[in-house]
Amino acid sequence: MSFDELNLIDPILGALREEGYTTPTPIQQQAIPQVLEGHDLLGIAQTGTGKTAAFTVPILQILHQTAQVERHAPGRIRCLVLTPTRELAIQIGESFAAYGRHLPKLRSTVVFGGVGQHPQVQALKRGVEVLIATPGRLLDLMNQGFIDLRNVEIFVLDEADRMLDMGFIHDIKRILPKLPTRRQTLFFSATMPGQIQELANSILRPNPVKVTVTPVSSTADTVTQAVYMVEKNDKPALLEHVLSDKNIRRVLVFTRTKHGADKVVRTLAKAEIPAEAIHGNKSQNHRQRALSNFKAGTTRVLVATDIAARGIDVDELTHVINYEIPNEPETYVHRIGRTGRAGADGTALSFCDDEERAYLQDIQKLIRRQVPVVQSHPYTSSQVAPVPLSGGPAIKRPKGPAGRPPRAPQAGGQNRAEGGGRPPQGRGGEQRPRGANHAAAPRPEGTASAGGSGRSGQRRFRGNGGGSR
Repeated sequence: MSFDELNLIDPILGALREEGYTTPTPIQQQAIPQVLEGHDLLGIAQTGTGKTAAFTVPILQILHQTAQVERHAPGRIRCLVLTPTRELAIQIGESFAAYGRHLPKLRSTVVFGGVGQHPQVQALKRGVEVLIATPGRLLDLMNQGFIDLRNVEIFVLDEADRMLDMGFIHDIKRILPKLPTRRQTLFFSATMPGQIQELANSILRPNPVKVTVTPVSSTADTVTQAVYMVEKNDKPALLEHVLSDKNIRRVLVFTRTKHGADKVVRTLAKAEIPAEAIHGNKSQNHRQRALSNFKAGTTRVLVATDIAARGIDVDELTHVINYEIPNEPETYVHRIGRTGRAGADGTALSFCDDEERAYLQDIQKLIRRQVPVVQSHPYTSSQVAPVPLSGGPAIKRPKGPAGRPPRAPQAGGQNRAEGGGRPPQGRGGEQRPRGANHAAAPRPEGTASAGGSGRSGQRRFRGNGGGSR
């Protein structure tokens, strides 16, 4: 199937061709016709499936076509997209700009916290039809009278499960009453825990269209997986050893904590391997600069925490390295989904120390496969035994914060720094530095103290296009 078969209008088809896309992904094939017909939609899709285009493309067409036959006051907000992180909000904004480049009367803007609000307010005053926002900043600007949602025709809630992880559910429940009851709602989540299912039931019309693509327990066949059993103290040397392979052209390294990400960057710098880190304690400008350098290929190694990396979509990302094994198995699937996208090949390597063997066991149970062990490397250790898919002795889980899943967020969405809520304000709307007591004990970034691909052969459409305005 091609995009020409999805009943899309010429201006959008032209923009897709200019982006080099011809073949829709499965979620785009299923979702675009349903959205164009005006149905509410419940989409269950993991990262890398082309989900963003599955809603941005039909929304642009609906807004354009209804504007041709109905009178709409220019500049009123007709579509609201709510998303958990600033990086993902920016990428969705880029998608609307790229695929709507030939629809100049449909203007979009992005609002998120952690930066001064003045430029965002000025864009709102000039008028926009599509607003992409993180929950906290949206509420701030609504309370100040800069945003009116009474004319919203289409509402998109993206990455709902991550909203729950970051403590934004209460903010969402404060936003929902401000939306018209007569609207089209598109709800996307990679997983459907009970609380997310209840939220979906409360905001979608009865019997929404359900689209499920590649459950979160599966990993792409295009990703080659391997694990290194290694003692914790040898991980820095092992990372240097792995990165000595020049075939690893662009690599995303995951750590569990912000402190850990900075430490890895310092370690690599000593080995004369340039790297940059992105996480919730970095300024927005630093994060965008680091991400831009990584996308441009000037930075070979990007070190990130899970929340900061949500939504990263980088061409020709050949490798993902789990420097620390995540303590939630679903997070592993999201991490390695950063590579091997759009049909291209990718490689995911994991460093597993003795305390992390329980996490590896959980991951293998979830994906229902044994991750092959790399036997020949300089830092192999008999003290760290491989983890069988089934059977074998019981594995003891580690104690302390690293052995626990992320804390339940406090009411009211306290995890705001990452998703654009109301950060501690200093002069000029910038975030105040945290006190020394906050830096003393690093925690997993998903806790309440948190701040928040390659191509081969025929090019397939992934949903996070380039271009911005």
